Amino acid sequence: MSVAEVSLESTIQQLAQQAHAASLSLATLPRATKDAVLLTLAKLIEEREDSLREANAKDLEAGAANGLSKPLLDRLELTPKRIAGMAQGVREVAELPDPVGREMESHQHPQGFTIKKVSVPIGVIGIIYESRPNVTIDCAALCLKSGNATILRGGKEAFYSNNALAELIHEALQQHGVTPHAVQIVPTTDRAALNILLKLDDYIHCIIPRGGEALIRFTAENARMPVIKHYKGVCNVYVDAAADAEMATRIVVNAKCQRPSVCNAAENLILHRKTLDTGWLQIARALTDAGVELRCDEASGQALEKAGILYTPVNPELDYHEEYLDLILAVKTVDSADEAVAFVNTYGSSHSDAIVTGDVATAQRFLEGVDSATCYWNVSTRFTDGYEFGLGAEIGISTDKLHARGPMGLNELTTYKYQIVGEGQIRE
Repeated sequence: MSVAEVSLESTIQQLAQQAHAASLSLATLPRATKDAVLLTLAKLIEEREDSLREANAKDLEAGAANGLSKPLLDRLELTPKRIAGMAQGVREVAELPDPVGREMESHQHPQGFTIKKVSVPIGVIGIIYESRPNVTIDCAALCLKSGNATILRGGKEAFYSNNALAELIHEALQQHGVTPHAVQIVPTTDRAALNILLKLDDYIHCIIPRGGEALIRFTAENARMPVIKHYKGVCNVYVDAAADAEMATRIVVNAKCQRPSVCNAAENLILHRKTLDTGWLQIARALTDAGVELRCDEASGQALEKAGILYTPVNPELDYHEEYLDLILAVKTVDSADEAVAFVNTYGSSHSDAIVTGDVATAQRFLEGVDSATCYWNVSTRFTDGYEFGLGAEIGISTDKLHARGPMGLNELTTYKYQIVGEGQIRE
C-alpha cells in the first residue's frame, strides 16, 4: 500500500471514528438545541445565497465542460428558488416532533415489571449521493433532528457546492455548542475513499445511496453495513377504461413533464384498450405538445397513426424497463386492470405507480395488487416526496421492505431499544 493510500485510509477511518463518538452525544441532545441549530442553518442559507450560487457556478461550469447531460445539470443547479426551498425545508424539519424517545409499545410482565419499546437514533449514517447539492442540507437536517451523526459523500460534480453548504452547517453547529463531527463531508472525490468508507461497519451503522443505478448497485454490493436503497424509478400510470379523459390528461402530463429528471416521474403509460379512440388521443396530443417522445406498442401506435400523431415503435424488453429521466414515455395497451397490475409488477421498480379510474373496485384491485412502495389512485406519481407526505425533507426513497419503505423521514431514521423497569424482580 502506497503512502497516499495509507493516508487516505487513515483520513476516512478518523472521519468514521469522529462520527461514532459524536453519535453518542447526539443521541441525548435536547430537542431545543437541535431545533436551534436548524433554525440558525436556515437563516445562514438565506443570508449566504450569493456565495452559494458562486460556488455552484463553478460546479455548473465544470459540469458543462465535462459533458454532463441536461437532466444532470438541472439536478446540480442551485437556483434562488431551490436555495429558498432548502431553507424552508430546514425550518419544516425543526417544526416536526422529535422522533427520539417515543414510547412505541408498553406492557407489563406477569411478575410486575414494565417493558417499554422506545425509539432511539440509528447512530452513524453514511449518505452517498450524486449531483444534487440540496441533498447535503436535507440529509444533515434530518440526521441531526433524529439524533444521528452523518458522513456525507457527494459526487465530484457538486464538490464546490457541497463544501460551501457544509461550511454553513458547521457554523450553525458551533454557534450552539454542538460538535462539528455531527455532520462531516468526505474531503476528497477519490473513488477509493468510498471503498474504504463502505468497509467501516464498526463505526457506520447504515448507508443510504442516492443517485444513479450504477452507484446504488456498487454501494449495495460492497457495503458491510445495511444499505437502504432504490435502484431506479420506473414509474407507471395506468389509464383505465373508466377514467375521466380530462383528469387522465392532467395526471399523465404532470407525472411525465413536471420534472422528468426525478425518480418519481412516469416512464411507462399503460392504456386500457377502450381508451385508444377516446382519451388516448387527448393525452397523446398534450404530451407531444409538451415535447414528449412517445414509444408505442402496436395498438396505441395505430391509433396515433389514424390521428396523424407522430410516435416511435416501442422495443418492449428495453423501453419498458428504462428509467429515461427525460421527455420520453413508453406506452403499453392492456385489456384489463389485472393485466395492468401484472405489467407494473413485471416492468416497474416498486417505486411509484398510479391508476386513473372512476371505478372503485378496479382502483382497489390496483392498489392492493401492485407491489410498490407507493400506489396512487387519481393522483400524480410526482407526490412521492418527503415534503409532500408531511415528513419534511426526505433522506431518500426506499423500495426495500426492511426496515423502511417509500419516502424516508425522521421516524425511519430511528430504531428502538427496550427499557425494562421493575422493583427487584428476578427470574425463577
